[in-house]
Amino acid sequence: MEPYEVYAIRYATMARRSAENFIGGDPHDIATSLDYFVWLVRGANGTFVVDTGFNRDAGRRRKREFLRSPAEGLALLGVDPASIGQVVLTHLHYDHVGNFDLFPGATFHLQDLEMQFATGRYMANANFAYAYELEEVIGMVRNVYAGRVTFHDGDAELAPGLSVHRIGGHTLGLQAVRVWTRVGWLVLASDASHYYANMEQGRPFPIVIDVAKMVDGWRRLRELASAPQHVVPGHDPLVMQRYRAPSAELEGIVVRLDEEPRI
Repeated sequence: MEPYEVYAIRYATMARRSAENFIGGDPHDIATSLDYFVWLVRGANGTFVVDTGFNRDAGRRRKREFLRSPAEGLALLGVDPASIGQVVLTHLHYDHVGNFDLFPGATFHLQDLEMQFATGRYMANANFAYAYELEEVIGMVRNVYAGRVTFHDGDAELAPGLSVHRIGGHTLGLQAVRVWTRVGWLVLASDASHYYANMEQGRPFPIVIDVAKMVDGWRRLRELASAPQHVVPGHDPLVMQRYRAPSAELEGIVVRLDEEPRI
């Protein structure tokens, strides 16, 4: 089986308090910032983008520090979004689906339950609806009617050495991505674990529909990876410290994940 290269592209950031990152966190404690990523997976069996991020306008509305368009980050790795044929959407929150229009030739991979959740009864509750953007959800429904969405019901192999796995807790249909690399099986957790500390210390993230399933999901992430250190969280700034940039020019922008972490 041919290994893939895997890259994390950092496109935005924001300051967070502990209470915003952990259930039961101290509301007065200043915690680490929260970084926003999209991911590139490429190899002999294809090139895949995992999630599409948000744009500058969404960052301004939600008071996030927008650093660069995810499209710009992909271009730094020699990838034109218009050339991408396969995009995995881990879920439909605004920071994971916001630039889908930049991928006009792509098929989007999504869990059945995520579309059900994003268009169902719970979106009448502001607590759940806040993390979704209505126009983005409607846009993805339009893509369904255009035949551009491939739905999955649980685990599915998209290509040799690349598969998606539904992980409960954060949303109804969140999926993680498992990738075969030169260091073994790597798992892009996305929001199944925002930070290393969520899964390593057993401290759930507060945006959650089922805490028990979130906790079970951490065990599943570890089962899917060749080693615990090869589970990469979705928003932790430590990712940029634990992995190396592929070149000096990409320091602080891109890190390569298909290697052993430095710390």
